Amino acid sequence: MRLAAFFLVLLAMAGMAFAQQRPPAKPAQPAAKPAPKSPFTPPAFKITVATEGAYPPFNYLDRKGIPAGFEMELAQEACQRIKAECEFAAFKWDDLIPGLIDKKFDIIMSSLEVTSERRKRLGMSRRYYLSPGAFIAAKGAPFDGPPSLLRNKRIGVQRDSTHADWADKSFRRSAQLKRYNTLAEALQGLANDEVDAVFGDKTQLWLWSQKQEGKCCELVGQDIKDNQTLGIGVAAGLRKEDAKLRDALNKAFGEMMTDGTYKKINEKYFPFALN
Repeated sequence: MRLAAFFLVLLAMAGMAFAQQRPPAKPAQPAAKPAPKSPFTPPAFKITVATEGAYPPFNYLDRKGIPAGFEMELAQEACQRIKAECEFAAFKWDDLIPGLIDKKFDIIMSSLEVTSERRKRLGMSRRYYLSPGAFIAAKGAPFDGPPSLLRNKRIGVQRDSTHADWADKSFRRSAQLKRYNTLAEALQGLANDEVDAVFGDKTQLWLWSQKQEGKCCELVGQDIKDNQTLGIGVAAGLRKEDAKLRDALNKAFGEMMTDGTYKKINEKYFPFALN
């Protein structure tokens, strides 16, 4: 009996010694704090915007080969407003509409003129720019007024263009129309004094006047807008079934034009309004 009690005392003492040798238990770690919430709204969806990248300053490829320019800035702003993560890609002009229909990308923003034929194949957004028709003549020429001042004068136009159509309608019997294969040839004819003025796309005429070969000349007179011959402007192209995306894009364009954002982007590239 005494022997059993002796062994119980030994076991108790061994347990106490073992407990003293065990390292103290680590204090409980506080619960991990949740990560701070990002102040940026995550994108609702991803889309790809395609352009030709060969029509500066509207669309071109920067030094890194990334699409840039007036239209790409409009697209980027619109993407932020519709909460979309947008990628930009460049394609050959002839591949843009087929690529859109084949779902290689989701939106075309590449100075796509609105035409009845394109409306049949695509869902077109609202117009986001219109470059009117205009005249360019030698600096100091007495034509800075209504087109009627150019009656009986020599006017250069690009053959088989909408601008030639308007000139035919307006000046067929009152001016000498000289037709050139390209606008560049018409402008060279102006520089060589073959014509008194050239009628064409205002943006392209202005861009030429900023080059060394165009220093001779300046835009004259008023803007010419005529839906029947010169069209209604440029819009984004989408697939017809993407009506919700088109509506969101239209809303974004409308907001940009109302709140002054469009004007700021416009002024970055051109000294005149394009809408």
